[in-house]
Amino acid sequence: MLYFYNETRSRLLAGEVVVASNFFSRVKGLLGTSSLASGCGIYITPCPQIHMIGMKYAIDAVFIDSDNRVIGLAESIAPGQISRSFRKAHGCLELPSGTASDTGTAVGDLIRRGDAPYGEP
Repeated sequence: MLYFYNETRSRLLAGEVVVASNFFSRVKGLLGTSSLASGCGIYITPCPQIHMIGMKYAIDAVFIDSDNRVIGLAESIAPGQISRSFRKAHGCLELPSGTASDTGTAVGDLIRRGDAPYGEP
């Protein structure tokens, strides 16, 4: 598990993030879940685009490049929708809906990730 911290805003995005990096875990993502707890998330890599087909709830999607910069956001993306494609994204951090706005996360922000449990920066 990892934590993701927004260095630019000095805000924790999620303290408990599961990594989905193989074919099966990337395809499954959050499918089959009924909610995503505050402070939790999933980091899908590689991932330039997400879909919400079969999902039961909205999420925030933060697309991060290989330099750990936010290059795209899909806030409160609803079930059934498909995000825009960010072809330079190294991965996508999926978070509870509202996390991006609550933390002020914006395109260009620098994201730090590390081993969970989250420690002080």
